[in-house]
Order: sequence, then structure tokens, then C-alpha cells
Amino acid sequence: ELLEMASKGGGENAILRHTQRNKKLFVRERLKLLLDDESFLELSPLAGLNMPYGDVPAAGCLTGIGKICGVWCVFMANDATVKGGTIYPIGVKKQLRAQEIAMQNRLLSVYLVDSGGAFLPLQSELFPDKSHGGRVFYNEAIMSAMRIPQVAVVCGSCVAGGAYVPTMAEETVIIDKIGTLFLAGPPLVKAATGEDVSPEDLGGAKLHSKVSGCSDHFASSEKEAYECIRNVISTLNYDPLPEEVVEHDSPLYSSDELLGLAPQDYRLTLPVKLILSRLMDGSRFQEFKANYGTTLVTGFGHVEGHLVGVVANNGELSHDASLKGSHFVQLCSQRSIPILFFQNTAPHTAEPTSISQAEAHSNRLKAQASMMAAVACAAVPKITIVIGGCYGSESYVMCGRSFSPNFLFLWPNARVALVDSRHFSTVPQAGDSDCTGDESELKHLKEKLEEESSAFYSSARLWDDGVILPQNTRKV
Repeated sequence: ELLEMASKGGGENAILRHTQRNKKLFVRERLKLLLDDESFLELSPLAGLNMPYGDVPAAGCLTGIGKICGVWCVFMANDATVKGGTIYPIGVKKQLRAQEIAMQNRLLSVYLVDSGGAFLPLQSELFPDKSHGGRVFYNEAIMSAMRIPQVAVVCGSCVAGGAYVPTMAEETVIIDKIGTLFLAGPPLVKAATGEDVSPEDLGGAKLHSKVSGCSDHFASSEKEAYECIRNVISTLNYDPLPEEVVEHDSPLYSSDELLGLAPQDYRLTLPVKLILSRLMDGSRFQEFKANYGTTLVTGFGHVEGHLVGVVANNGELSHDASLKGSHFVQLCSQRSIPILFFQNTAPHTAEPTSISQAEAHSNRLKAQASMMAAVACAAVPKITIVIGGCYGSESYVMCGRSFSPNFLFLWPNARVALVDSRHFSTVPQAGDSDCTGDESELKHLKEKLEEESSAFYSSARLWDDGVILPQNTRKV
């Protein structure tokens, strides 16, 4: 339901205004004209959903990965049905994440620009800092230096800082009558100089194709523009990745059964191999150190024909489990095998009450630190799927967001938090003089943690690359 809501951008009235009054295509229709086929992975579609930006429904920026002329591309497309494509802080964050993916995987970048520029009331959250709006242009320059091609279509308003996006791309198409490109539009010209000027005369397609040279290609319609971009991509001499047609088996058990296996709580132990057997080709899994540190499952298998190393939580990350994980991750790095992390971190054990318990606690922390270092330094692709809980330091050990996995996806039941609020006690300590106040504070904290740990709260803030349905995990 949430994905359906996000796919409607600014809503039906805004889409009608965009398509009928402004004679423009909806952003998703634009992608259909560009892409080779329907296989398109949308990134963080719930970003910005219900965040405190007044009545803005989502980020106003669609990002994803798909193919044009057989070449894998990253797309960054403004959705002008959301406040005219105005750029909010979450929209900047979303574009920067898409550019990071492009650089990390050397993917061609396609910008579909249709934006009224930055949302000025929030300028302090999207302009001045290192990870704010200017970083988009910096990344464009760096990608050019890395010889990663970038192309753009001016398919609507392109105002203020946003005007740099197409002018820094290698080749740009501008669409007649609907594409405009200027630092400040006609109202600001009027305010500054008293001069009346039309958007076309100030920064329309004819001006930028014939006079300024800011655009390399003139298109009389949107359809022509996307055909032009496809032609441009076919001449970039950027070889498509060879399609490896690898024969592979389906799992022996239906992926739909993952819906019933998604972990909800720790009160019931779920052997993680039940999940792996519904994800790996032929349900085959060559386990590594099967009888040691059994609260972490490690081993090799194939997903859609691709060899991967698997690191999967199967309970509390103990001392032995952490040492095993460290050893296995180093093996994968040494053999250049990508690693899949299936994260379902357990709550922390009770604080030690004796010297021997304290020593065991310290040893466990040292072993976890060793695994953290191995994960951080492993020079192979890493993909993390949060299938249950993502709690505390164990989420770092299992390649959480701060450890820069190439991609991180959540199942809808996932919880992302420092601690699991369900394991808090609401009973105040005996002898406490202000029992009622403490209980009330703790109840409020629990409610806050509960709200902030949901998969949708996480995805709205772009702490991941999207919430996915468990049965789609292999495909994603």
C-alpha cells in the first residue's frame, strides 16, 4: 500500500495538472520510454514518506537502476508532481546515494531534470554542508574524471543550482516548449531589473540550442528526446556488461514461504537455514565451520547462478561465532567472492555480575571487534538484507549501513534501532522515590523507540536502499 501511494507522486490532481495543463509526461512514463524493458530496480521508493515537510508526500525524486541499449544505468529523475520537483533535504540525500552507487559500480548516469530548485526555507539543511546539494555537482565532475558517462534531459523547469546538473553532463537534450534552463526565472528578472521576459526567451530550448550552447540536442517532443538519449548512449562506446547466462536451479522450497518465516521476535528461535533453503539455488549450501560458533551460519552457495559467501545471524553473536565470521569474511575477500549478510541481531546479554562473566564479556567484544575490522576491510561486493532485528553494535559487525555495504535492503518486519524496546522493563527499581515519574519516562521512551525502529521509518530517511518483500529477495 505504501509503495502504491509513493508511486502516485504528488497525487492524482497534481498528475493531471502536470500531464494535461503542462503537457508533460509523468516521470514513470518517461522511464518506460527510456528503458529496454520492465526490469527496473527502484531505489528507496519510500524516502521522505510522511517526513516533517508539511504536506510533501515523498522525496520528489525517483532513482533506480535499469538498462538502456543493454547498458546498466543509474537514473535520477525529478518528479515535478511533488511541489514542482522542488529539492528537499531528503531529495538531495537520495540523489547523492544514487551517484555513490554509480561510482561504486561504474554505472552510466542519466538525469531527467524537472525541478524548481532548492526549497529555500530549508536551505540550511540542503545547501552549505559537505553532504548537501553542491556535492551532486562535485560528484558529476569526479565521475567525468573516472570516465563514467553522464547524460541529461531537460524535460521541465531547471532552475538555480539545478541548472548545473545538465550543463555538467557530457551530453544534454532539451525539449522545446517545456524545457527551460536558467539560474533565476522571469519573476526574479522582473524584481531585479523591471524587465518582462518569457521563460522561452530567457532560457528555452531554442535559446540554449542555438545561442548559449548549454544544450547539445534539441528535441521537439518528449518522445523524440528519449529516442535521442538512447541514440547517444549507443554511441558512448561504453560496453554493456556481458550477459552471463548461467544455468541455475530454483530453491527446492517456495520463496512465498518466506512470508511465514520472517522473524518477528526473539521469544521463538528460528533456524536461519530455513530461510537460506528458500533463497539459494537448489537449496544447496556448503556450510563453513558448521559445528563451531553455531549462532552464526557461514558458507558458500549460489543465487541465480552467482557464487556468494553467506553470513547469517542464527542467535546471539557469541565469541566463537564472531571468530568464525571474521575467518570466513577474510576467506571471501581472499577469493574475491561477494558476501551476502542476512542480519537478525539478537538483544545483548545481561551485564556481567562476576569476574568470570566480565572476562567472557570482554573476550566476546574483542572477537566482535575483529569481525568488524574484517568486514570493513573486505574488498569484495557486500549486500546486506535485514530479515529481522538490526540492533546495536552487532548491526555494525553484520555490515550495517555505516559499514558501507554496496546495497542494503529491509524486509517489512525489520527493526532498526540501538536497542530493542520490547526487552525494556517498565517496572521501576525497588526503593526508587520517584517511581511514577520513572515509569512514565520509560513508557514514553519505549513508545518513541518502537515508532523509530520500524522498517518504514528507516526507509523514509534513506538509511537503506528500500523495503522489499521477502519473496522477492532473490530477484532483488
